[in-house]
Amino acid sequence: MSTELLINVTPSESRVALIENGVLQEIQLERIGNLGIVGNIYLGKISRVLPGMQAAFVDIGLEKAAFLHASDIVNSASIVEGVDDTPIKKVQDIRELVRQGQYIMVQVVKDPLGTKGARLTTDITIPSRYLVFMPDATHVGVSQRIETEEERARLKKIVAEYGDENGSFIVRTAAEGAIEAELRHDAEFLRKLWEKIVSRRKKTSKASILHEDLTLAFRTLRDYVGEDMERIRVDSKLTYQELKLFTDEFVPQLSKVLEYYPGERPIFDLFDVENEIQKALHRKVTLKSGGYIIIDQTEAMTTVDVNTGAFVGHRNLEETIFNTNVEATSAIARQLRLRNLGGIIIIDFIDMVSEDHKRRVLHSLESALSKDCTKTNINGLSALGLVEMTRKRTRESLEHILCDVCPACSGRGSQKTVETVCYEILREIVRVNRAYAADKFMVYAAPAVSESLLNDEYHNLAELELFIGKQVHIQTESLYSQEQFDVVMM
Repeated sequence: MSTELLINVTPSESRVALIENGVLQEIQLERIGNLGIVGNIYLGKISRVLPGMQAAFVDIGLEKAAFLHASDIVNSASIVEGVDDTPIKKVQDIRELVRQGQYIMVQVVKDPLGTKGARLTTDITIPSRYLVFMPDATHVGVSQRIETEEERARLKKIVAEYGDENGSFIVRTAAEGAIEAELRHDAEFLRKLWEKIVSRRKKTSKASILHEDLTLAFRTLRDYVGEDMERIRVDSKLTYQELKLFTDEFVPQLSKVLEYYPGERPIFDLFDVENEIQKALHRKVTLKSGGYIIIDQTEAMTTVDVNTGAFVGHRNLEETIFNTNVEATSAIARQLRLRNLGGIIIIDFIDMVSEDHKRRVLHSLESALSKDCTKTNINGLSALGLVEMTRKRTRESLEHILCDVCPACSGRGSQKTVETVCYEILREIVRVNRAYAADKFMVYAAPAVSESLLNDEYHNLAELELFIGKQVHIQTESLYSQEQFDVVMM
């Protein structure tokens, strides 16, 4: 599989596009003044303890208080102050773990989403290219994606030597095949970084940041760039030079595929990325067969509806439905990555009768999602024939980053018809006439509504004038939205 990264940098924004076989699969962006904070480590102050929710709100110096659940608190005296050194087993009561006014070292695991503050944990982890450092841990973990038992054993044996009572490591997937010197260099780097964080913690006496994660371009190279990456192109000379120094020191195997792109044509135009981003903001996604899927984001979940559309098939209805559902699985998996959709996801495939078809569609969906680096979990088909799944959510979706609520419909996704607005105006005139003394009325409305009142609804307007015994004048306001109007007494 051909894989390439495009890094587009402007003074106010950085964007990274992951291209697989010439098709955009993922897009990440970071804006100045709106940088993600996942991975950042803070010294926070417990501002409120909520026993009913088994959680606490933590002030970490941001506009909104962050959220810390009891299950995300490690029973470690070196991280949570004021906890007795005696081991605590399965403590669930938040009041036994933290107290109001207490200072605590925390790490962000989820960015603030909508009205919710950041999600925190005291289980600190610091990643590098090959390893993840875990302060106060004693065991060595190995990524499950490293399948060879011999390689797992080799890596575990090497890394076990770097651990002590002050922390241990998790071996990342990228470490497969790494030599001992590379692993040792990573371990030394992470320990020095942790020492700096601890030093800052000792010098700080208020809620503040102790460690900031890498910016998007550097984080991308560290996190999911594998050795199968064919090319990494950057359109900023300065960023390219910084990334070159970074790769030379930390990921030398990527230096040979890192390139500066000086072309006059915008880098994202190479694979039609800009157009694909625009398509990702639409509800409807068409399939090659003529079918389509509809994607709707709500506060609680994301729903995906599969339809045959113009696809009529070749054999029979059941075969047509099956082929549409199978084709939809790869499209759904791509859209989840591209739009960065997370949380609860409900997929309404077209109803299938055959149990074999149901199994094959689920298998196809699982296979398509296996390429996704973000953790997903499929719960199978429900009694209503719906596929229930979850996808880990750490950052805002593409739509929430690029779009705002429509001022005309306030996020409803629809607006009142012209006829509905006309009848609202007629009722408002009657209401105002009964409440106040007026000689006549002036109605200010949008062009389409004004035209309807003067034409299609003119007979209703005339009957109203007879009913209240007063004249009603209509004034067109070109800047009014379709639902906007004013009834003025004259």
